[in-house]
Amino acid sequence: MNEKEAKKQIQKLREEINYHNTKYYVENNPIISDYEYDMLLKKLETLEAQFPDLVTADSPTQRVGGEPLKGFRTVEHKRPMLSLDNAYSFDELREYDERIKKNCRDVEYICEPKIDGVSIALIYENGIFVRGATRGDGSKGDDITTNLRTIRSIPLRLQGSSLKNAEIRGEVYFPISVFQRFNKEQEKKGEQVFANPRNAAAGSLRQLDPRIVALRPLDTFLYYVSHSDIDFETHEKSLELLRTAGFRVNPLIEKVSNIDEAISYCKNLETKREALDYEIDGVVLKVNLIAQQNQLGSTIKHPRWAIAFKFTAKQATTQLKDIVIQVGRTGTLTPVAILEPAQVGGVTVSRATLHNFDELKRKDIRIGDVVLVERSGDVIPQVVKSIAEKRRGDEKIRVIPRKCPVCGSDVIRTLDEVAVRCPNQQCPARLKWRLEYFASRDAMDIDHLGGQTIDKLIEKGLVDTIADLYELTEKDLLTLEGFKEKSVKNLLESIEKSKQQGLARLIYGLGIRHVGKYAAQLLASHCCSIDELARKSAEELMQIHGLGEKTAESIATFFATQENIELIKRLKDIGMRTKEIKKEGSLSGKKFVFTGALPSLSRPDASGLVMKNGGIVSSSIGKDIDFVVVGTDPGSKYQKAKKLELTIIDENEFKKLVGVL
Repeated sequence: MNEKEAKKQIQKLREEINYHNTKYYVENNPIISDYEYDMLLKKLETLEAQFPDLVTADSPTQRVGGEPLKGFRTVEHKRPMLSLDNAYSFDELREYDERIKKNCRDVEYICEPKIDGVSIALIYENGIFVRGATRGDGSKGDDITTNLRTIRSIPLRLQGSSLKNAEIRGEVYFPISVFQRFNKEQEKKGEQVFANPRNAAAGSLRQLDPRIVALRPLDTFLYYVSHSDIDFETHEKSLELLRTAGFRVNPLIEKVSNIDEAISYCKNLETKREALDYEIDGVVLKVNLIAQQNQLGSTIKHPRWAIAFKFTAKQATTQLKDIVIQVGRTGTLTPVAILEPAQVGGVTVSRATLHNFDELKRKDIRIGDVVLVERSGDVIPQVVKSIAEKRRGDEKIRVIPRKCPVCGSDVIRTLDEVAVRCPNQQCPARLKWRLEYFASRDAMDIDHLGGQTIDKLIEKGLVDTIADLYELTEKDLLTLEGFKEKSVKNLLESIEKSKQQGLARLIYGLGIRHVGKYAAQLLASHCCSIDELARKSAEELMQIHGLGEKTAESIATFFATQENIELIKRLKDIGMRTKEIKKEGSLSGKKFVFTGALPSLSRPDASGLVMKNGGIVSSSIGKDIDFVVVGTDPGSKYQKAKKLELTIIDENEFKKLVGVL
């Protein structure tokens, strides 16, 4: 490539990167993934390195990030907020280590989770919080002090520390555990829905009214003292002082002795990534000794003493080839995107949820669109948005079908719901989902009864309802392809064993709309039998604390339906355990929440011990929770429990409560 060609390509890349900078930092509306953006920037850096005479002051490589936004006072940082250079492989990390060793000997690193949030700089004078700002362009940022004051993890006065005058840097983030609930509430109110937790945090901090910010559960991790009147020997010591002063410092930060240990840390943290209650996109390695940091110095863009190792991208753009309709256990028709296979978070994704037809219309997603896909947690990937700028003109809008695509029944839609439903109880698609739900681990826990086996049972006409499972014979099952005597024996034993699972699991397994695990436990704690539950009216059910009007009405309707009355009678006739002996004692009606990994008990086993002793397991923290059981790496539930001053116990204390220790 000659200089003329390079100049043309460099100009094109700069324009493209500046455009995406505006979409991401100013409009809060990214149309490509972070990885794709990084690749564009890296391509530009490579070209400019080959043709240094073409580097100009306005190039995206010569600055840190987006321009300060209008509406806030612009302030200057005491020291520039530089970005970090990135590594995408362990070989690149080893190369970085070799460069460090050319200038420093006996290098230790501090390894920190790279929080995918919004960078901030906090100024303290005489121990009092006086100013907080965004990164902005690296030299200047937006003064968002009033908004940051609403975040409870930012101390307004430093605690028990010699740290008095300093600039502290860190990240503001939106906890994952509340992000989805927040988005649902926004959707109900017809307000903005955010693409991901990072965008939610950024959008919140841009609010000009701090009262709005105060209603959003923002949190922080602080990780760097950029300027202070105290000299630190190591970065590790500065983090200890931040903790002492009352800042949230990430508990997963570790000191390592060499690059091999640093790589092991990166591998280990990536396996924990999905279990964390905050988004991370990599690991930051920092040289520990401050003297070595000073010796290494910085370029105009990056500190030489730190580097970011980026995990596999969790977002990607790809083409949406088709939109198919999936029918669920309650008859809900859900649009599902069929995608050109793409790597998202280390997994090849070819299908993604589109939630419902209202969402499909709101996002204006069409067959043939280029779309942004995101995978977060162990859930089905979702289509975040369409990239309208890349449309060719032949994309097609998917309309709501008038008939069920499986059984052909006319679909229905009530005025108070977004869901479109197939009303046919005998629809094969609904039957499959109901059977899978009934057999799932949290319900009747029927081993060896997976989706493929259920498909075979339906195709052979061996099951039309849940109760039919309990009338299957060895002769029936031997007619199924791939079934031999041993597999038949295992399945029949598992089905028979499930009869004794208990009332709460049975209620949950019936698949009553709006009745999840928590509601099923509540109902079982208030009713001694399925018959007692079936006799209760919606008004009586609403008297149970924790049950809402919709749930109560759904339960009453379920047990008033002739088909379900016959189902319950059949389950009783075949010997299903439909009565519960009330558990009296210290755990009767007590509510538990688990957070973090317990050393020797799985979550299902621990939950089972609570329910066996008459207690109730909840998935969310509230003032009515009696015990919060905390394991390793607890999430935001632990912090919330402390704020509410709930009773917090570890595994050993829990075992004593349930009588296994």
